[in-house]
Amino acid sequence: MSMSGNCYKLRLLLEQLGRDYRWIEVDSARGGTRTPAFLARNPNGRVPLIELEDGRVLVESNAILCWLAEGTGFVPADAWQRAQALSWMFFEQYSHEPYIAVARFIRGWTPVDSPRRADLPRLRERGHQALAVMERHLQSADWFAGAAYGIADIALFAYTHCAGDGGFDLSAYPRIGAWLERVRATPGFVPMPPLDDEATARLASTD
Repeated sequence: MSMSGNCYKLRLLLEQLGRDYRWIEVDSARGGTRTPAFLARNPNGRVPLIELEDGRVLVESNAILCWLAEGTGFVPADAWQRAQALSWMFFEQYSHEPYIAVARFIRGWTPVDSPRRADLPRLRERGHQALAVMERHLQSADWFAGAAYGIADIALFAYTHCAGDGGFDLSAYPRIGAWLERVRATPGFVPMPPLDDEATARLASTD
């Protein structure tokens, strides 16, 4: 699903690695992950997943990032720094994505009168806590694991760069803003595809 940050992570790394791949669009917002064919590949019914030519399937975006990046410069060579990368990737899925990504989904993919919108204040509070942790780290480092850009940065960039869609004002986080620009300047960078007209209209109609 091109508009999913979790899927975008993989597109960004694949493009930066120069790997050949075939992208199959699945609209999870409209039930595309609940079909028998999809559930046979991932019983958890979520994107993304990667399927190899021999039929093996791997799910969970950050696990796929680790597999794709194995043996490349996107994974720190030092064991401690690799563990740091994993630490930030677990942080992204546990303390960041559940709030920043979910707020984005509610604003862009649910009706404007959805009762889920009552969750937005709590999601924003927790999302700002995660952004504050990132801002603090970037006081003394340019990247999130070691001295170079890597999979931890990709994992965190995916939903941080579009946090505004969830109602987060990133202007209060200047170090995050500078880090986002460093990511955009990396070789082979590709942006996330734009939102469709329906999602854009919902974002424009909400506070």
